[in-house]
Amino acid sequence: MTSRAKLLAIIASALTLGACSSTTTAPAPSAFSGKPVAARSRKQPTGNIDDRSMCEWKGKDDREASETAGPGAIKPNVRRVFLLIGTGDDRRRVLVCREIDTNFDGIKDVVRRYNDKGESLHEESDTNLDGRIDTWITFARGRMAEMRLDNDRDGKPDEWKFFTEGRIARVRRDTNRDGKPDIWEIYREGKLERMGVDIDGDERVDRWDHDTELRRRFEESERQKEEEAAKREAAKRAAEGGDEEEAAQPKAPENKPAPAPAAPEKPAGDKPAGDKPAADKPAGDKPAADKPAAPKK
Repeated sequence: MTSRAKLLAIIASALTLGACSSTTTAPAPSAFSGKPVAARSRKQPTGNIDDRSMCEWKGKDDREASETAGPGAIKPNVRRVFLLIGTGDDRRRVLVCREIDTNFDGIKDVVRRYNDKGESLHEESDTNLDGRIDTWITFARGRMAEMRLDNDRDGKPDEWKFFTEGRIARVRRDTNRDGKPDIWEIYREGKLERMGVDIDGDERVDRWDHDTELRRRFEESERQKEEEAAKREAAKRAAEGGDEEEAAQPKAPENKPAPAPAAPEKPAGDKPAGDKPAADKPAGDKPAADKPAAPKK
């Protein structure tokens, strides 16, 4: 082999080693690293910044928007959209939408919509900052009623949370990513009471797992409530029974002069002996007494 051939072989070997080295040491793309990719704002052809606004206000005469800088922000990152109601002196503004750029990257991450009374209706947010909405919240009478979460970042919810009076009451989870819930959680007073698991995939609970300590405390609390209710009922009945007995007892006579005793009645025909006239004896009514005949001589 000539010297020129040897030189070419060395150069080729070096290039091959360099290519292999660069391939093995290059960092993996973030799309495969499992880490969220932060979205960035884009500049439109007009020169304006596209912050992916989710509030509807552009081109609407009955809407008005204002922007402010929230805590820690140098530039405005909070936008409020108002609905203009009335005319003249009666004209007023009602908040109907608010959106926030939470990580100051120029993209709005959270948007909440309101009704004409200023009560919250819906909220959508991008919690992992990958540029896609992954959390949906529904409100009832201004309080949180339902929350849907996309945990696997496929654009579809796989966890559903339900609230009562603002406190969590039930949860459904899709853990095998088939679009159907396979775990159900039941909460009492904001604490997990029991969890149901679907093992065979028929969307029915096959096994219930209970929090024995929480269940014991709940049953003890219910027993105490029943005992207190029974005591109150017994006291109420006793009070009502005492009133009835008092009403049934004869009342003391009033202080009135006693009436004079009445004269005893005389039975009919009971007259003094002297008042009864002697009965007349008619003559001859009584036969003469028979006298014994005189003995014969």
